[in-house]
Amino acid sequence: MKYNQLGRTGLMVSELCFGTMTFGGKGWWTAIGQQPQSVANDLVNRAIDAGINFFDTANVYSFGEAEKLLGKALGIRRKDVVIASKVRARMSDAPNDVGLSRVNIMQSIEDSLQRLGTDYIDLYQIHGFDPFTPLEETLRAMDDLVHSGKVRYVGCSNLAAWQLMKALGISDKNNLHRFETLQAYYTIAGRDLERELVPLMLDQKVGLLVWSPLAGGLLSGKFYRDAEGPDGARRAAFDFPPVNKERAFNIVDVMRVIAANHDASVAQVALSWLLHQPVVTSIIIGAKNHEQLADNLNAPKLKLSEDELAELDKVSALPEEYPGWMLKRQSADRLPKENK
Repeated sequence: MKYNQLGRTGLMVSELCFGTMTFGGKGWWTAIGQQPQSVANDLVNRAIDAGINFFDTANVYSFGEAEKLLGKALGIRRKDVVIASKVRARMSDAPNDVGLSRVNIMQSIEDSLQRLGTDYIDLYQIHGFDPFTPLEETLRAMDDLVHSGKVRYVGCSNLAAWQLMKALGISDKNNLHRFETLQAYYTIAGRDLERELVPLMLDQKVGLLVWSPLAGGLLSGKFYRDAEGPDGARRAAFDFPPVNKERAFNIVDVMRVIAANHDASVAQVALSWLLHQPVVTSIIIGAKNHEQLADNLNAPKLKLSEDELAELDKVSALPEEYPGWMLKRQSADRLPKENK
């Protein structure tokens, strides 16, 4: 297992992060997973044995159940791992039990700590943008959590480039702990992140944590063009995230050939492609059973050749948009050839 630096910090995290969104299955989360404590214990044990030291959860995953299951599964090994959790989503009908106000952040951290059975969270992330709350209020509250010792580092998720850059500017101006990571959707079938966010993160040294790296299972190799998915597959019951399926299956067709040449799975090719991208810090993998986990754990062993990467890039490349094509044209005589 390879370990990467988390943003600009001195913390090292495994290139694969174990995600717990399938734990619990409470409420509408049943469509994603319904893993009980026994299965959670098994998966967490196997992940740690494989070298994973990074676990991601959120208060809203099964409305707190995922945090409880993860905390119990880790037990005394909590000190040996990095835990990431999130705040933002609505947890009840109460008017202030949602969003990124100081009130909700301060209450939510206490609730998450209790559920996880720990006195600190390594990486506390806002789960999205809150248009109702000033960023200054949110960032000050997150900074206070770091100073209190309840949080080690702060991060964000699902932000637009302008929102992330604005937050970084506010933190810099006010000497606040900044967002060290962005957790975002990124796959070979969904490369939109590359238009604005990837250049920003590389420039500002913000780490990228990838969620849904298999596009909700669509890139697992179990789905075929003009055919229903396998029974029990998440995509069959919960068609998310949005994907241009015709384009995705064109990419899968190429991945199937590459996978066969390496005696690997299509899922491993999809994960390996992400691991070859310089902006990626860690990929959040989820598993319903140890067979899925074992398959994902083998992805780092798959090394794609330059020709294979070029073939995958060609079939999955984003169509050029303005101002991207104009920036490229105007920079042609100002950049080294390898950057053009």
